[in-house]
Amino acid sequence: MATAHDPRADDEWAPLARRCGLRLEELHLVLHSPVFAGLSAAAVAPLLEGAVAKAFARDAILFLQGEPATRFFVVLEGWVRLYRQTPQGQEVTIAVFGRGDSFAEAVVLQTMPFPVSGQAIAASRLLVVPADTVMRHLRDSTELCFKVMAAMSRRLHDLVFQLENVSSRSTVQRLALFLLRLCDGSRGECRIELPLDKNLIAARLGMQPETLSRCLAKLRGAGVESVGHHLHIADVARLRAIVAQDEVGPL
Repeated sequence: MATAHDPRADDEWAPLARRCGLRLEELHLVLHSPVFAGLSAAAVAPLLEGAVAKAFARDAILFLQGEPATRFFVVLEGWVRLYRQTPQGQEVTIAVFGRGDSFAEAVVLQTMPFPVSGQAIAASRLLVVPADTVMRHLRDSTELCFKVMAAMSRRLHDLVFQLENVSSRSTVQRLALFLLRLCDGSRGECRIELPLDKNLIAARLGMQPETLSRCLAKLRGAGVESVGHHLHIADVARLRAIVAQDEVGPL
């Protein structure tokens, strides 16, 4: 489990944040990301040598399938998709990552080429972590290596839990949970703008685009009105109730 943020440690962590071009709140986000969750700031610090926060424009290519995996990433702001090119030339979305997610670290640790391509699908800010620095510190420190292995093991456990969570929730509940994460408050009305194309939202939620459209239609009965990428949620609390127990019935 990620360690809680201790405000008293800000003075200690400030030099690390400045070195990477991070704001303090972004450093805390990095420390809580899947690849570093559970590690202390002292353990993470050497792994972030040479790491730098960078801005990427929408549609910027981060890496291409088959390239050497020389870096991995933590999403500070925005959205990234991983995709594969089929022999027929089609692009198949494999995964979509948002704020606080890390990706490509497993490929780096296996010292293999990127098996997918990565693209920013919104204006994004990412922490780019060079692989050679991480691997050098892991080779030099057995203790640090075991700590990172433990973090990766926790991530695998979390992924299994997420898969179980997705498979046990209805498609309507998955969409409701996604929308809740975009809402500011815990009750009352909320207006949001979808940050992604609906096809990409469907891919992130593990459903077909037409299923996503049917889910949005079902949520109208729960006070969710959509016009293009803009949504009006009449009662956030009711959306939370749907996540807890599907009020609108199975899809």
